[in-house]
Amino acid sequence: MGSPGQLIKPALYARCQQYVDDRLRAIQAAIDAAQESANSETKSSAGDKYETGRAMAQNERDRNLVQLAEARKLQAELLRIDPARPCDSVHPGALVQTSMGRFFISISAGQLTVEGADYFAVSAAAPIAAALSGKRAGDEAVFNGKQIRVESVS
Repeated sequence: MGSPGQLIKPALYARCQQYVDDRLRAIQAAIDAAQESANSETKSSAGDKYETGRAMAQNERDRNLVQLAEARKLQAELLRIDPARPCDSVHPGALVQTSMGRFFISISAGQLTVEGADYFAVSAAAPIAAALSGKRAGDEAVFNGKQIRVESVS
């Protein structure tokens, strides 16, 4: 049997995957709705009202396409992580217990609760992850002017 982190990391990874999948589904639904709205404007309107409605639907679709690209970037970041791989220093895929809390260095998915414990899924680019990057158990870092102790990394 591995460390507790080796049991928790796959669960956290699955939650992050679910977060990305939910976002992708919601964005795709919004894109479809905007397209349907644009299509119905074509059928039911004429003149300036038609052009305004069509432009608004196109703007909405464009905003959703940007969100879709961002969600796909999250998905790609997640695919680069192997939750089964143990980590001895803080980098993407690491589960880090600190004096400030527990962090899963992966994607920015916010607070996740697994087996009654709270974890924060943060991107490697997040300020807390950057402050902890490369640190090992027993190391200390400074974040927002506060000393943080790395208690464990798995």
